[in-house]
Amino acid sequence: MTGDESSKISIREIVLKGTIIALIVTIPSLSTFVLIWVLLDDLFLGVILGAFVHFIAMGFSLKISKKILVKK
Repeated sequence: MTGDESSKISIREIVLKGTIIALIVTIPSLSTFVLIWVLLDDLFLGVILGAFVHFIAMGFSLKISKKILVKK
């Protein structure tokens, strides 16, 4: 980063963008866990599939964060 004020990201922007990325990662995994647990009544399968979806979403979050966090 350069030293001028125009290239700095404010704390509010960091928190907002971090929250968006956190929601993108957690909502699919939690919804998968709850749906499998409720529909199939199998807690262990829900945990396994929820974790699987969570790690897939974490892989996509890197690509998403590069697009969201870049200051134009």
